[in-house]
Amino acid sequence: MNEDSFWQLINECRPTGADPDSEQLAAALEARLMNGPLPAVVGFAEQLSWALYRLDRKEYGTRVSGDAFLYTRAAVVAAGRDEYEAVLNDPALFLPYADGFIWAELLLYVPGTAYQSLTGREWDRDTRYNYESYSNTEGWAD
Repeated sequence: MNEDSFWQLINECRPTGADPDSEQLAAALEARLMNGPLPAVVGFAEQLSWALYRLDRKEYGTRVSGDAFLYTRAAVVAAGRDEYEAVLNDPALFLPYADGFIWAELLLYVPGTAYQSLTGREWDRDTRYNYESYSNTEGWAD
C-alpha cells in the first residue's frame, strides 16, 4: 500500500458525523482490511507508522506526553490527509488536538486486529518506523 492508497482508505472509512475517539473509523478500517489481502494490512501498518513518526517532533509534543502524545498524533491521522498535511506545515494546528484531548488510540490496533482475523495469529511484526512517542530522535534534536 502506498501513501496515496493509505489516505484514500482513511478517507473512505471516515464517518460523516462525529466520531469520538475514532471508534467508527477503526471499525470501518478493520472491516475493509479483514477482507485481505494480507499485504494490504502490512502496508497499512507501515504507512500508519510513517505518518505517526513524522508527527513525533518537539514542536508538537510539548503540551502532552507519553501515550497521550501518541493518541493525539493518531487523531491527526484519523482527521484525514488534508488536516494531517496542514498540521505538518503548521504545528500550531496541533494545539486543538492536544488541548482538547482528542485521541484516536483505536487506530493503532487496526493492523493487529485485521492481521489476526486473516491469519489466526497475533501481530508480531515491527514496522520500519517506530511510532512510539519520542522515537523520532531527529524530531527531538535541538
